[in-house]
This record gives sequence, structure tokens and C-alpha cells, in this order.
Amino acid sequence: MTQMLASVDQRTKLVGENRLELLLFRISVTQLFAINVFKVKEVVRVPSLSAMPGSHPSIIGVANLRGLAIPVIDLRKAIGFRPSAVYEQSNLIITEYNRSVQGFLVDKVEHIVNLTWSDILPPPKTVGRNNYLTAITRIDYQDKQELVSIIDVEKVLAEIIQYDIKLSDGVLDEQLLPLMQGKKVLIADDSATARRQVRETLEQLGLEVIEVSDGLMALNQLQQWCDSGINVSEHIIMLITDAEMPEMDGYKLTHEIRKDKRMSDLYITLNTSLSGSFNNAMVEKVGCDRFISKFQPDLLVEVVQDKLRQSEALLTQ
Repeated sequence: MTQMLASVDQRTKLVGENRLELLLFRISVTQLFAINVFKVKEVVRVPSLSAMPGSHPSIIGVANLRGLAIPVIDLRKAIGFRPSAVYEQSNLIITEYNRSVQGFLVDKVEHIVNLTWSDILPPPKTVGRNNYLTAITRIDYQDKQELVSIIDVEKVLAEIIQYDIKLSDGVLDEQLLPLMQGKKVLIADDSATARRQVRETLEQLGLEVIEVSDGLMALNQLQQWCDSGINVSEHIIMLITDAEMPEMDGYKLTHEIRKDKRMSDLYITLNTSLSGSFNNAMVEKVGCDRFISKFQPDLLVEVVQDKLRQSEALLTQ
């Protein structure tokens, strides 16, 4: 397993080419689940766990890995199945999301597969709003075709951590509030939980939020505005986009926007749970204006306010 993940850092060339790699695992005998390899720090056998009295019911204990205390989440229980039992083949997937490290208990890690984002589809609408999936795909695996369900880890973590959208004192610039009333922001993110967090933060400022669930939908919306004669950079303050999305990722979306002269100057903020050092390099490569890691309401508001100040300064010149 260590060898399988040893080259994760070398796989960054896939990002920006609308490609991804999924770590496949099982939490039931009959179905494959997955998360993006870029979120994975390592995969280990389940060590002894220390109890955490008073913790969320889905947190089954704390693992001590090389001196770092890591909360362990029973992924089966967190997404609505019966609690897991720990078997000899059980694994912990150690991940980093939104600047926090946690372990997910799964039955067995299987494999890594290389796909394009165009292979990834949103979950069917018939599954309802309360599902824990951001996307699905089908792969040829072990001489048969299997359905793979991609976990909405941000939703899982939000139900456990309960992120607060309350702004800190002094963050909001009262002088800018009148300028923000009714102005629009476009959000592209495949996680309904992440979109809700951004929307509820920005609505506190009087902003109107337009939501889409993948990069291709965002590009189509922007192109429709351009085709109808709308100046996109005046119509919306900015695009806030996730990195990982079905159909088209945030890096490819940015690339497509920058090469279209009608909207090449659109302000783009990358808002993602992927690691900061990696994304800073990708932001520079594809041409995003800002990068912020999820979920930081104060910083999100500061980014919007900074953009408004820049716009006002240009108008007064």
C-alpha cells in the first residue's frame, strides 16, 4: 500500500489536464467507493485506537501515527450504513481536508484508477438531496464493469465538525456594504454542502449567489452571457470555483475562460480543500487570481472585499 501511494506527489501533472486519480475502497461487499488521491496522505492498517468520550458518534477513536493524534471516522456509519467492524484487512485512509487531518475507517482499500473528469457524472437526481455522493462513474475492474460512488467528504465532515459561517469582529468593511447589495457572484462546486457554506457566507453581505455544480456548467453559463452581449466581468464580481468537479475541473475551467477574449479578465478565485502548496503552483500555472482553502468565511469575505476595492479604485482613476 505504501508503494501504491508513494508517487502521489508526482501525479500532479494530471491536474490541469482535466484528469484525476481515484482511490477505490469498499465499505460493503457489493459496492466500490472512492475519493480523489490528492486528498490522501497515506493508507495504513488500523492501529489501536484511544477512545474520545463525548465525541461525535461517527468518531470511533483517535489513532497515534508518528506522534500525531488523528481522529478516526467510521465512514460506513457516517454515511448512513451500520457501524463497521474492524477486520484484518481493514484500512485507515488518512486524508487532509480543509486544513485538518483525519482518518476514515474502511473495509478494504483496493486500487488506484486514472480517469478524466469527463468520465465522472453527477449522482442521479432520484437519489435525493440527502445522499453522500458528489459523483459516480463506471470502470472496468477485475474483468467486469463496476459502479463507483465518489464520497462527498465535505458533507461528511460538515456534519461532524459543524463549520460556523459567523464572521469575526472587524472583518466586514461597513463602507463597502452598500456597494455589495445585489451584486452577483458565480459559484461552481460539485458539493452541495460547500456551495451552501459559500452562499450563506456571501448572502450576509447582500450578494446574490448563482450556483452551478460543475465546471462545464459554469463555462456554459459564462458563454451564454457573452453570447447575449453581457460583459461578464461587470455582470458578476467574480467566479469562485472548486478544483475537483465532474465534467470539467476548476483548472481546465480557468484555462478555457482565459483563452476566451470576451471574458479573459474575469476575476477567478480557486476555493478548494486540496493542499495549499500544490494549489498555489497550479493557480500560477493556469491563471487564477486568488486561492483560498475551504472553509474560511473570514478569508472568503476579505477576498470579495479586496476585489470590490480594486474595482472602485479603477473607477476613480
